[in-house]
Amino acid sequence: MTFEIREATRDDAALIMSFIDKMAAYEKLTDEVVNDAATIEEWVFDKGAAEVLFAMEDDVEVGFAVFCKNYSTFVGRAGLYLEDIYIDEEHRGKGYGKALFSHCAQIAVERGYGRMEWVCLDWNQPSIDFYLSMDARPMDEWTTYRLSGETLAAAARA
Repeated sequence: MTFEIREATRDDAALIMSFIDKMAAYEKLTDEVVNDAATIEEWVFDKGAAEVLFAMEDDVEVGFAVFCKNYSTFVGRAGLYLEDIYIDEEHRGKGYGKALFSHCAQIAVERGYGRMEWVCLDWNQPSIDFYLSMDARPMDEWTTYRLSGETLAAAARA
């Protein structure tokens, strides 16, 4: 059995979408997905809004990570924001998630970024345990807020 990590290409847009759908089902959030392959092509590959990596077992994609650059005014440098990391259920426990996570951290270090951040659902104890095992520190003193759809449009008009 061989394992490798590869960068996604434009031809992978539908495959990326399939991983998004599987992850949304795992997170019980399928009703929130409005993305599609064409939108991925536009925003990931045309506009460069994010990067995608695949975890590969024997040349078959078994997981993915999506990340983008953010900026810290306190650190004064860019950071890597890990939007999603997901491994197919039948391939969990093989170290692939850890390998993808570490690869993202390596990218952050190589690019001179000041930190790597992400959010995790409160109920996702397996992921929480994993992040704690990597010595990640929960930011309990911060609350994530969101505007989207009509609330975002209303804020823009305010």
